[in-house]
Amino acid sequence: MPADEGQRTGHRGERDGGGTAGGEGRGGARGTGPGGAAARAGNRAYDVVVVGGGHNGLVAAAYLARAGRSVLVLERLDHTGGAAVSTRPFAGVDARLSRYSYLVSLLPSKIVRDLGLRFRVQGRTISSYTPVERGGRATGLLVGGGEDRTRAAFARLTGGDTEYEAWRRFYGMTGRLAERVFPTLTEPLPTRDALRRRIDDEEAWRTLFEEPIGAAVEARFADDLVRGVVLTDALIGTFADAHDPSLKQNRCFLYHVIGGGTGAWDVPVGGMGALTDALAAAAREAGAVLATGHEAVRIDTDGRGAEVTYRTADGEGVAAARHVLVGASPQALAALTGDAPPEPAEGAQLKVNMLLERLPRLRDTAVDPREAFAGTFHIAEGYAQLATAHAEAAAGRLPTAPPSEIYCHSLTDPSILGPDLVARGFQTLTLFGLHTPARLFDRDNDAVREELLEATLAQLDAHLAEPIADCLATDADGRPCVEARTPLDLERDLGLPGGNIFHRDLSWPHAQESTGRWGVETPHPNVLLCGAGAVRGGGVSGVPGHNAAMAVLEATPA
Repeated sequence: MPADEGQRTGHRGERDGGGTAGGEGRGGARGTGPGGAAARAGNRAYDVVVVGGGHNGLVAAAYLARAGRSVLVLERLDHTGGAAVSTRPFAGVDARLSRYSYLVSLLPSKIVRDLGLRFRVQGRTISSYTPVERGGRATGLLVGGGEDRTRAAFARLTGGDTEYEAWRRFYGMTGRLAERVFPTLTEPLPTRDALRRRIDDEEAWRTLFEEPIGAAVEARFADDLVRGVVLTDALIGTFADAHDPSLKQNRCFLYHVIGGGTGAWDVPVGGMGALTDALAAAAREAGAVLATGHEAVRIDTDGRGAEVTYRTADGEGVAAARHVLVGASPQALAALTGDAPPEPAEGAQLKVNMLLERLPRLRDTAVDPREAFAGTFHIAEGYAQLATAHAEAAAGRLPTAPPSEIYCHSLTDPSILGPDLVARGFQTLTLFGLHTPARLFDRDNDAVREELLEATLAQLDAHLAEPIADCLATDADGRPCVEARTPLDLERDLGLPGGNIFHRDLSWPHAQESTGRWGVETPHPNVLLCGAGAVRGGGVSGVPGHNAAMAVLEATPA
């Protein structure tokens, strides 16, 4: 098995949470202008105004400023970073967690090189661990650590090599597809036929672009647990059944397996805030003005010039520009321009951050907890369990056995913890729950959040030799170090419509009806969408920011 094959499943990071809001703390760079003073927009004209200082807005600002354009970034919060931030969520505890987004796959190395970013990622030796009880015995599937070890893990679970060989063939196919598709993300949109020719593999095209992914999973794999591990990449942040005719689950799967041309998901060293700190520094050093505490409230445009009205604590101001780039959601863009908003797509995830005094022991004694949690730890994600959870949520009920997955950032990158915590063996855990659409929380967000958190952790406890609650650290006030966020919380905190971490359903990475050359165009020629809702958006990738910048540079060559 190629060295990266075990990395092609079980890894994901929460998709981009948008450009006009974010977390807090170390991972949100303060907006500064020349000389280091706090930036103020002022009533003046710029070549480009970027609405939203999330990672995509910062990418666009850095590219355009480096190309000699005058750029103003308006960010409503007191820091940049959007959803890609690091913060200390627990009072008095020196642990900097990637609060909303936490792994990196879709960020092209081209962007890192072009912008000279002082940022790096660290690979994980283990891809995933999925515990299960069979025949009254605790067992599971550990993927990673080398071909021989992964093959042995499949044999231990399934009794032979058949499922492993199917796994190799399937991820060999997706790997070849990734090599061909990923480079296109920073190129002008190919047509559907052009992308099909570039992939040059009819089996891969049919599997991912034409038939529900459930058909491929069921045709290739027989074991329920193996099927579930494969399917999870199609469901992260996407509320869909394996056989949904819309194929939105296929689009989600596609973006999870093409990252970097390999599908590998890596840990950002220093936390996700290290990336947005580096982007903010690159934009400032190139000459962009980052104005935090400036909330854009209206965009007026005649297609050739535009004015952006913004609000600060001191009142309103106006910035004129030839182009306006919006890193917020398509709904927020419509509100700014006065256009009819698109239909919102609700989010469907539970986000939980925890700090532990120690990793819990597993019921499956054949696996070291440090390996099980270093990759993605799948919980209640058998194929049948995922189908049941989706059906229950679609009927308006919380899943009886909520599916989720966990990973431990600090095992790969201990720098996010203070030296004392590292010495004492503390670890972080980040949990991402599936199939919990926003509608389930409408009746009482706080009460349903607590009910879901309890049920989710109970599913984890079923595979542990000790309750996770016994391992939780406490903060300076004696409270357990655990926080949970529902889709409604993300809508409130980050401005995500319906709490959707992708801003809207993910799109195919090719031209569609009404998409422009770069997939960032809007009905207004000089107003572009540079956030996750753009075509080829929806990830901590910087791709929409890059593509919006390229569209501006093509329209206004130096």
